[in-house]
Amino acid sequence: MKTTTSLPYRCALTLLAAAGCTSFEEPPTTGQTVSALDQTVLGSAQSFTVLGGSTVTNTGPTTIAGNLGVHPGLAVTGFAPGLVTGGLIHTGDAVALQAQTDTATAYTVLANQGPATDLTGQDLGERTLSPGTYRLTSSAQLTGTLTLDAAGDPDAVFVFLIGSTLTTASNSTVRVINSGDDCNVFWQVGSSATLGTGTRFTGNILALTSITLVTGADVSGRALARNGAVTLDGNDISTLRCGLPAGPGPDAGAGPMVDAPPAPTPDAPAPPDAPAPPDAPAPPDAPAPPTPDAHEPCCGNGIIEAGETCDDGNTTGGDTCNSVCLLYPPH
Repeated sequence: MKTTTSLPYRCALTLLAAAGCTSFEEPPTTGQTVSALDQTVLGSAQSFTVLGGSTVTNTGPTTIAGNLGVHPGLAVTGFAPGLVTGGLIHTGDAVALQAQTDTATAYTVLANQGPATDLTGQDLGERTLSPGTYRLTSSAQLTGTLTLDAAGDPDAVFVFLIGSTLTTASNSTVRVINSGDDCNVFWQVGSSATLGTGTRFTGNILALTSITLVTGADVSGRALARNGAVTLDGNDISTLRCGLPAGPGPDAGAGPMVDAPPAPTPDAPAPPDAPAPPDAPAPPDAPAPPTPDAHEPCCGNGIIEAGETCDDGNTTGGDTCNSVCLLYPPH
């Protein structure tokens, strides 16, 4: 299978009236078709951003947006200084048990996706892939940037089946472009995953054993370890850029009772010689609001866009606006 490479990802501030992100790509490598799949395959684990089997340990100002849990283990340490927002910490309870059960089910569903394009022995960096299933029968290495091109399909799915370990070099990146959903990317890992310093990772990691995020590695997605530990060190892990499935709320169904409009009555005759009132002038049309140029959201361009709560013009963490443009601590 011939692979293609992509030039570095950059913000084309000089090319757009409103700042935005663009990339310059060769045609993507085509993957095998994925059967109907989205993040609902995770079941109750969908509400968890981090889930460990034995322990979850943290060092430094980690931010987790969503539930944090562990089962069958009971140990969650390092919160504080770590911060959990928009969720709860579940240690060995029934909620964490169900999430682990659903994670195991999803792990098996992913393993049975296919047929798959074989990338065994190839570095995942500096290439562009189309939606589909990709298999690496041993370990997987990412050095540089992996671009996942959804080709305008918000339901596009990318599945990576990895026989043993997943490792990223420092400052590597996985990015989804052209309307794709970060949480429709799945990494099924046969043993453990390690994300190197400063990695910007995208997707749901389902590891049989453990997951380690080295200092400053961030995930737009989830870190779900079935049997081992999740180890964190000053990371940002969030599903805020993930689109959740739309559906009726708990009160959906018949709407409220509404009185029927009254039946029309014939016009009463006008009194004789009564002059008709002058027509009131129509109000001027309100100007239409300007339509911004459509572009991919880009953290670090100084503009707060979809999925961001701040943007200080860089992707450097350690301040009130973290490396994925979320306020720390959240406001």
